[in-house]
Amino acid sequence: MVEGMPSADKLIAEFVGTFLLVFTVGCNVLSGSPAWIGTSIGCVLMVSIYALGGVSGANFNPAVSVALGLAGKMDGGWTQVGVYCAVQIIAGIVAALSYGALFFKVFNLAPSPGFGWWEAMLAEVLYTFMLCFVVLNVATAKKNTPNQFYGLAIGFVIIAGAYGAGAVSGGCFNPAVALGIDVSSAGLGFGWGFAYAGYELLGAALAYGAFRVVRPDDFGESDDYSLGTRLVSEFIGTFFLVLTVGLNVLGKSAGPVWSIAASLMCMIYALGNCSGAHFNPAVTLAIIAAGRDKCKPSEGAAYMGVQILGGICASFTYAAMHHGATFALAPGKGFNFGHAAVAEIVFTFVLCYVVLCVATVKEPSKDMFGLAIASCVTAGGYAIGAVSGGSLNPAVSFGISSANIINKGMFYNCLIYSAYEFVGAGLAAGVFHATHPDEYK
Repeated sequence: MVEGMPSADKLIAEFVGTFLLVFTVGCNVLSGSPAWIGTSIGCVLMVSIYALGGVSGANFNPAVSVALGLAGKMDGGWTQVGVYCAVQIIAGIVAALSYGALFFKVFNLAPSPGFGWWEAMLAEVLYTFMLCFVVLNVATAKKNTPNQFYGLAIGFVIIAGAYGAGAVSGGCFNPAVALGIDVSSAGLGFGWGFAYAGYELLGAALAYGAFRVVRPDDFGESDDYSLGTRLVSEFIGTFFLVLTVGLNVLGKSAGPVWSIAASLMCMIYALGNCSGAHFNPAVTLAIIAAGRDKCKPSEGAAYMGVQILGGICASFTYAAMHHGATFALAPGKGFNFGHAAVAEIVFTFVLCYVVLCVATVKEPSKDMFGLAIASCVTAGGYAIGAVSGGSLNPAVSFGISSANIINKGMFYNCLIYSAYEFVGAGLAAGVFHATHPDEYK
């Protein structure tokens, strides 16, 4: 046997998982509900990862296999990477031909109407980066393994990306998906699959580079992360949170709150034991105010600055992808700043209080912390999105208002919203102190 050649059971697992993923993509596009298409695809990836992760590692994506190969996380080295990629691409083509035979109909791969190659490139590079980055962190990082949240975190990246970036590129994030769709629809046009695969492999390479920065201990360096390493972590997590917010709003997504919460959850699971995964100046303030030396004020100030910078960079990115379109941060129709104050304070309190309770206590949640924190965004976004927009995060507020300057929007609204959010953070710290006296003994 060739050195590094994977066994038959691993190849069958990769074929089955990739087939199910691409087949689900096709069935959803051709007959599924727009409100649930991203969730359906994310869920089939998640359950396949849990089912087959112990057999093959559950890559189901050539970009993921390449990222793992670059990081030295594939036992069989580049031979295994190459064979996995070949099997995944074959499975993607077979799956695409199968859904084509089922519906007697196919669909073409191309940027969405109104978008060109470079907008599609940004969408595919960024969210393939996010997918591979999350895989590397939750499934291979020394500080994160073993855990039970890996499948949830990886699968929900698709939910984060599909609803927002899907309106720009179609949301493949996987060369096996892209080439399967392209081959099956060759009669309608052919060639975009190779371009998309190139974008996705670039995203995988960038994810490997970022993984090296945030996980130096996986490459023989100290496991006591420097402030610089932690700030990179905070920037990446906040960037993808705000980017997902903007793409969902501008793309008129059918599931914006769900997608935004998914992006937060994935990045919390990926980076929670790197920087604490605050991604929100209000959360950082609440942790500082709650005491117990969980975050030094000087480091907290650096965190807040980087989070706001990440939000601003993300906002100009989503504006660029939508041809300069932006949106305002303001109370919803029929509501004023007084209503927005109540809404933002209450649900920022919920978010910060849950963070304090599940992530900073002496015995924190081991596997449910990311789901618990992100569910605060699901709760708040649906409850008061129509009242205030449901920002709950000064980095989101600053990002939205900064980009909206392009279209002569008012910047100062982010200062008002941030004040509300900081009040919610302060209340969360006070209530935590009252309800958790044992934490202060």
